[in-house]
Amino acid sequence: MTTSTQSAAPTRDRSRLRSVAKIVMFDIAGPLVAYQLLRSEGLSSVLALVLSGVLPGVAVLGGLIRTRRLDAVGALVLAGIAVGTVLGLVSGNARLVLIEGSVPTGVFGVLCLASLRSRRPLIFRFAHEFMGGDTPRGREFDSLWQYPGFRHVFWLFTVVWGVTYLAEAAARVVIVETTSTGTALVISKVMPYAVSGVLVAWMVLYGRRARRQGERMAAQAQAAAEAMTAEAMTAEAQAAAEAMTAEAQAAASDPAASDRSLMAAR
Repeated sequence: MTTSTQSAAPTRDRSRLRSVAKIVMFDIAGPLVAYQLLRSEGLSSVLALVLSGVLPGVAVLGGLIRTRRLDAVGALVLAGIAVGTVLGLVSGNARLVLIEGSVPTGVFGVLCLASLRSRRPLIFRFAHEFMGGDTPRGREFDSLWQYPGFRHVFWLFTVVWGVTYLAEAAARVVIVETTSTGTALVISKVMPYAVSGVLVAWMVLYGRRARRQGERMAAQAQAAAEAMTAEAMTAEAQAAAEAMTAEAQAAASDPAASDRSLMAAR
């Protein structure tokens, strides 16, 4: 068990490093460097933004080819790139190309809040998929939905993610409209990961706090049950003692009855 756990740890670390490297290369640094290079070659802001914005789409398509599966986030990214490209090329407005980045963010926020009317909120579905729905770990995670406290945590997570993403989308639109193209591009590439990092950190801290509260409540419930059991046993013993005392008193007040009881016992 220990050996398998130790061997699995480096694999997880390498997988995380690859994920971080892919994000840096295709979503943050790559588009920024490509935009600056294209602008230095004399391309217009619109064309430079359109061409540099292809890199995140390349990452999504690479994942689609590798896994033969397109998730909701990847679909939103591709849709945003397509919309921004068409708007930018048709209008010649660089700000419209930048605003497309806020479209997937806003749509995701709306989907989070809309999922509150469904049987399971969106953040729970993402967490369940991350756990592996068909694995023992995923099935165990899904079984926790029966507990009200667990359901409350994921309803709250979904509300916070939805509201935060809508606020981020609005903030990005304001930034695009009030800053230069280069500044807006940098912020639009960094902000989503900064916001997601803060949300994930908050989820971890809140989850630990909720788990500690649940453990404390379980311990209190167990202590109460043990106290009630002890009290019930004490009451039963007391009732038995009172019955024996009453029987002894009755025998003392009626010696003949006592003799008859002894003869019957013999």
